[in-house]
Amino acid sequence: MIQIQNVSTSFAAAGGTFTAVDDVSLHVKRGSIQGIIGFSGAGKSTLLRNINLLERPTSGRVLVDGVDLMSLSDAELRTKRHGIGMIFQHFNLLNNLTAQENVELSLKFAGVGKAERRRRAAETLDIVDLADKAASYPAKLSGGQKQRVAIARALATEPKVLLCDEPTSAVDPRTTSSVLQYLADVNAKFGITIVVVTHEMNVIKAIADNVAVMEDGRVVEQFDLTELERPGFRPATSIGRYLISDKIQLERSERSVPAAAPSEGLINV
Repeated sequence: MIQIQNVSTSFAAAGGTFTAVDDVSLHVKRGSIQGIIGFSGAGKSTLLRNINLLERPTSGRVLVDGVDLMSLSDAELRTKRHGIGMIFQHFNLLNNLTAQENVELSLKFAGVGKAERRRRAAETLDIVDLADKAASYPAKLSGGQKQRVAIARALATEPKVLLCDEPTSAVDPRTTSSVLQYLADVNAKFGITIVVVTHEMNVIKAIADNVAVMEDGRVVEQFDLTELERPGFRPATSIGRYLISDKIQLERSERSVPAAAPSEGLINV
């Protein structure tokens, strides 16, 4: 469904050029959920934005459903993007629009008529169990509800691909489970291919079929999540091993304990 072929993305920086994505190739199967994980600065969000050309790669090819996006005109690319939904980390809702109106906005940009916009917005809000919040403004919604409105907005254009950039990092752990469940449900019900970028391995373990591990702009390791259940499986890279660990690991050094001060002159309380 998605083929990233030898993609590199560089930006001008003080003193030279910064390469955020460095010669990455990745194939995402149709109907699957692909995880991309790495520490901050690994290049994962840039790679995600390469898929719909919100960040145009410096080199390489990006094919979605057999179409090379790099070869499209601006008008053709805008049309193709209607089939590629995107969910952002911080919701990106307009505060002066209701939940229904926020969902309709993506359809308005796609040139969908008013009556059809209302129908689809109501339908997708119902999918994420927010039909009763259609007239509510973002300020009256919880973080989880805002993200569900963002999911509804992304689904309204009936996409074949859904890109998720840190979709749970702005919500609490309980809400994380709810958001991931809705994503898993739309994948199963509609067969939408989903790509999830995150730095949280528990998110990948909960939802993904496959994970690509990124470091310094490169994919350094990739494996199916079923491998985690195989006895003796151990990621090949140190960053892969670190990321799948459920433990917070601290380096502890010897600490010198100050000698007890003389008791003379101390006040007991």
